[in-house]
Amino acid sequence: MLPLASARARVLAECPRLHPLALPIDEVLGCVTSVPLVAEEAVPPFDNTAVDGYAVRAADTTDAPVRLRDLGTLAAGDVAEVAVGRGEALRIMTGAPLPVGADAVVMVEDTEPAGDGHVLVRSSVGPGAAVRRAGEDVRPGDVVIEAQTELGPAHLGLLASLGYRRVPVHPRARVGVLSTGDELVDGPGPLGPGQIRDSNRRLLLALLAQTGCTPVDLGLVPDDEGAITAAVGRGVAECDAVLTSGGVSMGDFDLVKVLLDRLGRMEWMQIAIRPAKPFAFGVVAGTPVFGLPGNPVSSLVSFELLARPALRQMMGHRHLDRPRVAAVADDGLGRRPDGKTHYVRVHVAWGDDGRYHARASGAQGSHQLAAAAAANGLAVVPDGDGVPPGGLVGILLFA
Repeated sequence: MLPLASARARVLAECPRLHPLALPIDEVLGCVTSVPLVAEEAVPPFDNTAVDGYAVRAADTTDAPVRLRDLGTLAAGDVAEVAVGRGEALRIMTGAPLPVGADAVVMVEDTEPAGDGHVLVRSSVGPGAAVRRAGEDVRPGDVVIEAQTELGPAHLGLLASLGYRRVPVHPRARVGVLSTGDELVDGPGPLGPGQIRDSNRRLLLALLAQTGCTPVDLGLVPDDEGAITAAVGRGVAECDAVLTSGGVSMGDFDLVKVLLDRLGRMEWMQIAIRPAKPFAFGVVAGTPVFGLPGNPVSSLVSFELLARPALRQMMGHRHLDRPRVAAVADDGLGRRPDGKTHYVRVHVAWGDDGRYHARASGAQGSHQLAAAAAANGLAVVPDGDGVPPGGLVGILLFA
């Protein structure tokens, strides 16, 4: 059996980053920048007020309370037509530009009308009080976002404040998903003898969307050479990568294995993990193809350990794997030695003792999706007798 690290290295070596593109800003959430992003202007672009209040000369408030002549009101988006002179104040709204002559702002809560066109300022302020200076956040020439940064909402707000409309990023990988098998049916309705409903395709399409890829449904295909060849051909022509589910084991009807061997340069692996021991990977017409096992939990684990890191690498991410933490195995995670690392579906919670705690989320068969649905992590249990109750175990966190 092949160690997981060796299988992973072979996959990552064949999955280079996608060529960068300048995409519209409303399409790049979660994408990774391909170059440093530089500011061409200042933020804020001018001195402005941080509060609603009165723009004043700070020196006029030294002996507060003082009466100052009220020059009127300046709203955000307007420019003052008057300068603030000695003994004067201008009512100003948050975000409005600081008028000429003023060097501070008194909050409106510290003022009150004084009649006869005057305002009473009850508190003294120093120069610069409640003033946001031009360029105090960003100056022209600043690198505001480094290369290889995964863009979040705050990044997009920052870029919008600088006038960016297109952003150079590694694009989302378009990834096709294909399920094969004569026994599979899609949707509701009564099942015929020997039939089961296809769950893998929906599972993998959802995992791809969660990973930040663009999922492409290549459909449910019977065990027919022509149909499988056509579906794979469509996938490698239209997508950056293809996932197949089923048909990669050693059975007489595992046509995916036979056909992918004909179409491209494939490697068929038996990996020292449980579940998800059978795995195929190769390149067909320049497109990476991942052959995942047919059992749904095996398909999920195989995706998490091998396909997901490779796809994230293609999209420019530096961190390829799920977060990993140590947790207390409250009930223990027993197993028998078999030369494999076991990936146990667990539910993880933060305890009152300031540590993560994990329990198996249900039955661990590779066909049993209910426990996977109840899990929020995979416990990594090395070969041996398992983890005793209260022992520590490594966890790959889904959420």
